[in-house]
Amino acid sequence: MILVVSQAWAKDAGASADAYVEQSRAFLEFMKGHSGFRARKLVRSLDDPTHFTNLRWFDTVDAYHAMTRHPKYAQQIAALSRHLDLAKYEGQVSREFMEIVLDD
Repeated sequence: MILVVSQAWAKDAGASADAYVEQSRAFLEFMKGHSGFRARKLVRSLDDPTHFTNLRWFDTVDAYHAMTRHPKYAQQIAALSRHLDLAKYEGQVSREFMEIVLDD
């Protein structure tokens, strides 16, 4: 199993952050329909309430990429992006693939 990690920054800590969380619920339903998807967690920083980290578990990197090629994936990302401060992404890695090396 692999973990896909990405960062997101809402436009503000109020309405935009709330809308991002709600749209993330819809995105979760989309992901549940794809082979190889296992779980998702969305975590929010206590230090910066506009900052979110997305944690998504898939069987393989290929399973994740297959989901991103689905025609409706771009629509899901566009809906999420409406609530984000895209200027914060300059110089950031869009996503990182990770493997579990210790599981206690």
